[in-house]
Formats: sequence, structure tokens, C-alpha cells
Amino acid sequence: MIDNTREIDNYLKQLFPINRSITGEGNRQTLKALQAIAPIDIIEYPTGLRVFDWKVPKEWNANQAWIKNSRGEKIVDFKNNNLHLLGYSSPVHQKMTLEQLSSHLYFLKKMPSAIPYRTSYYQEKWGFCLSYDQFQKDFNPNDLYEVFIDSELKNGSLTIGEILIPGSSSQEILISTYICHPSLANDNLSGPILTAFLSRELIKKKNNLTYRIIFVPETIGAIAYCANNEEVIRNIQQGLVVTSVGGPGLMGYKQSFDQQDQLNQIIQQVFEENNTEYITYPFDPLGSDERQYSSQGFRINIASITKDKYYEYDYYHTSLDKLDFVKPEYINQSLDFHWQVIDRLDKNLTFKNCHPNCEVMLSKYDLYPKTGGIHIPGQTHNNSNHY
Repeated sequence: MIDNTREIDNYLKQLFPINRSITGEGNRQTLKALQAIAPIDIIEYPTGLRVFDWKVPKEWNANQAWIKNSRGEKIVDFKNNNLHLLGYSSPVHQKMTLEQLSSHLYFLKKMPSAIPYRTSYYQEKWGFCLSYDQFQKDFNPNDLYEVFIDSELKNGSLTIGEILIPGSSSQEILISTYICHPSLANDNLSGPILTAFLSRELIKKKNNLTYRIIFVPETIGAIAYCANNEEVIRNIQQGLVVTSVGGPGLMGYKQSFDQQDQLNQIIQQVFEENNTEYITYPFDPLGSDERQYSSQGFRINIASITKDKYYEYDYYHTSLDKLDFVKPEYINQSLDFHWQVIDRLDKNLTFKNCHPNCEVMLSKYDLYPKTGGIHIPGQTHNNSNHY
């Protein structure tokens, strides 16, 4: 695998400031930038489209958002960090006391220097996220605050990216990553960047398997894609969700729902043959989009190879998950492990029996000894009359 560290570093810096969510221009901007790495087709699902038990929501975009104190000073500003704005905040412009404002403020007392990441996708409300240190310093109960959010919720669309890389077989592997987080480097800007570079390498290679690679907003994007590609998705047996691949901690992997599936065995082999210490996380329905792809209707064995897995590191879903936490060389290392796993999966192509009713007559295809009674499973032999 080649060293992509320098390119990865450039894309981290380019894409980190973009405000991404489950819909909006930030997602389109991100996918268009990644098209320079791999030929991503951009697909739009319109607002209101029914996708199983869900519906594609209104498209959300935010321009400005701030809080001013009574002296006219901006003490919280979306332009300084896009995590300051509660995701999917509805527009507002009014003055209020701290008592009125407090229910719209989010901070973490246990991590006082961090801005938390919070959203409200399916319930219309507004809010601001800030560090507890900032709250303590800039807010007092005797002041009056001006609140302004210039955002838009409109009938638009949900944006996803897709790459289909045909192999010699129609048997498919699904590779999925999510693009819905704003300025959070490990969870999950690292995922789409790795996936784009992995796609580029797969396009160069002559593959046995076919690869369906998608960039989706988490949950609603995966559900929408499955609903619009139901027959195809039902026929996929294995795949990877690419997330949290850029931290400084240990490598690890979350198993697919069937622990005996060869995908889990291959991942473990790759770690062990590289003499890499790793953590094994058993499958559970919490986490990322494996819970969509592994649901009862699809039952795809989906695993995730991680480097500082979501939930498992202190900076998760805070402003401390930034570019001095994630390093391009960490993502490149994760990319190499993904590549090794994919390469082994590709060589372990399985075949479907064209005659599924009982066993095939092997001798008809010259796949059985000419003389019967010789074959003992597990022992080698030749066709001689003598032992």
C-alpha cells in the first residue's frame, strides 16, 4: 500500500471546517472535494420521500449564529466553531435573560474546556453549545442577551455519494461511511477520507468481487439508500462501516453479528500477522450503520476496523476531536489494514452452486476420482490400485 499521508493531511485541513449535517450544502461540498480522489456519483433523495418507517427530512443550512451580551460583544459565534450551533437549529432572533436562554445552552461540566456536539434533527428547536469554561466566564444572570440564528429548513434533498467498482463476479462487498458530522476529526471526517483513498486503490486493481461504496448521512442516509436499493442490498453478504479510523490509540474492530463469519476471522488474521495489538468489540445494535445493514430484513455481516473507536475515547463528540488529535499517518495506517482485509476477502471469493438441489455429480465435471472407494476425507491419495 502506498503512503498517502501528505494527501490525507491536505484533505483533513480542507474538509475539517465544513459544517456537515444529515442534509445540506456541507455534505455536497464534502463529496465534491472527495471526487478529486475517486469518481463519486452524487445522488439526491427529495424531502418527504418515504424510506421504510422514516421520511427524508427538510434540508437544513446555516449561515450565521451568535449570542451577544448587552455590550454588543459576540460571546458565542458559529463562525469560530461550527459545533457552537445545535445541529438543525431553527431560525431565531430575540433578546432574553440568562434564565430564558439557559434551556437552550449545552455544555459539559466534566470536560470544561470542550464544546459538546449536539443535534435536534427531528424536533424543531434551537440551541448553542459552548464550553463550561466559556459559560462561567461570559454569562451572568443580570445581563440581557441577543440571540441570532440565520438558518433555513426547506424542501430540498438528502445527499449521498456512491461508487460501484465491478469485479469479475457480481458478488458484492458493501463499504459504507458517514458524512454527517461537522468539525469532528476522528468521528468521522477520518472515515470518508479513508474510504475515498480506499476506493482509488480498488479502482486500480483487477478485482474478483464487486464493491459498492457509499458515503451517507448516518442512520437516515443508510436507511434511504437501503430503501432505494432494496433488492441489491438484500443480496450482499459482507461489508465494512468505515468510522473512527484516525485516533492515536489502539487499533480495534467491532465484529459482525455472526462471530463465525470469515470477515471476522480475516480481520483478526491481519492484525495478528502484522503483530498489532488490537481490541475486539463484540457486535451490538448500538453504534453506526451496521445496525441498518444487519437488520432482520438485510442481515449483512458488517464489521468496523477502528483506531480509537467511537464511544471509547474521551474526546468523542466534542471540540477536542480535532486535527491535533487525529493525524494523517494514523489514517494511512488504518487504510493499510482495510486494504489488507479487502485483498483477502477478494481472494476468498465464494461461489454459488448452480445446481442447489442435493449434491452435484462431481464426476460429470471431472471433479471426482475415477475409481470409487479410495477417498477418505483429510487424507491425500492417488489413483493407484495399491496403497
